[in-house]
Amino acid sequence: MPQRHAAIAGGGIGGLAAALALSRIGWRVTVFERAPDIDEVGAGLQISPNASRILRFWNVLGAISESGLRPEELRIRSALSDAPLTRMTLGNAAEKRWGAPYLLAHRADIQNALLTACRESPLVDIHTGAEVTGFLNTVDGVHVGYQTSDGVHSLDADMLIGADGLRSTIRARMGLGPHDTPRHSGRTAWRALVPANQAPALALEMASTLWIGPEAHLVHYPLRGGSVLNIVAITQDDWRGNEQRDEWSSEGETAHIRQRFGGWHRDARDVINCAPLWTRWPLYDRDPVTRWSDRNTALLGDAAHPMLPFLAQGAAQAIEDADALAMALVRHHHAPIPALKDYEHTRVKRAASIQLASRRQGNIYHLRGPLALARHIALKTMGSSGLASQMDWIYDYRTR
Repeated sequence: MPQRHAAIAGGGIGGLAAALALSRIGWRVTVFERAPDIDEVGAGLQISPNASRILRFWNVLGAISESGLRPEELRIRSALSDAPLTRMTLGNAAEKRWGAPYLLAHRADIQNALLTACRESPLVDIHTGAEVTGFLNTVDGVHVGYQTSDGVHSLDADMLIGADGLRSTIRARMGLGPHDTPRHSGRTAWRALVPANQAPALALEMASTLWIGPEAHLVHYPLRGGSVLNIVAITQDDWRGNEQRDEWSSEGETAHIRQRFGGWHRDARDVINCAPLWTRWPLYDRDPVTRWSDRNTALLGDAAHPMLPFLAQGAAQAIEDADALAMALVRHHHAPIPALKDYEHTRVKRAASIQLASRRQGNIYHLRGPLALARHIALKTMGSSGLASQMDWIYDYRTR
């Protein structure tokens, strides 16, 4: 059988994961990334066991673990009183329960580990400053058009994977419907990275801490061997950023975010106040769809199922997608059309469930008044084992 060739639109975590997974089963892969460089975009990510077990299978988990951290626990606290609501034991207990570690890592470190593995493969070719602008499914595969600084080009491949994010060109060209547009959540994420020597000691403990309060919540944890503190504050907010592109780097007003959390407990305010600079990110998702593929073309990651970050599953689901895609191709003897339908069937229901659960989780975090009190009581009653049990359906999922 002649060697198969896949084109991938997008060089983020999803696109690189797909490239690595496909190269491992013998496919030649060309990745098109519209940015001029694949660089350090974003901040911290929580890598749950459903993703880390796949990264370990691909032999890239070790590179991520060098700079990543294994938190001992997840702590949930009341934003107004500092009362502990519950905690979930992680560390060795997480690996024992779910068969893989729970890690905290910088998005760039995960992306760089995947990028290095792809560059070490003779089967992967990565083009930056190159954007896929259209495609045409043909009898033999797919004809892909792309643009670079020196003009418009095309290539023929056996398969095209759209891993080009929330505002996916590939998704739009697949014509998934006139109402298939990004959905603004009414929330904004404020992000900051602070050197450890400027952060309060309580925030540098080996834990991921979640403070929940009325119409806002705060998450913080150490990164990169404890050298920096990652902070994410989520607020109810109608700000939409630039709706024509994915927004990662709009500068946020420090005075505004400090005032917004001014009524919170002193320890939470200390975390907010230690950050001299914030970026803000409007939170969008899309409604789930039941079709991700069109003959020799399919979607992956945020292009298929953009989700809100309240279950920390965006990158993890893209990694699951990539592994499931490779396995489907093997099952169907590398024939793209049946394999992509199989991949779609395998992934659509799970991804949709996590998309919708992430929306619900955001609503739960931001309750106020009597409903917030009921939430606090439920969390205290649940305890560590109860919280872990609620995460089993996500963390214990196996693609193989």
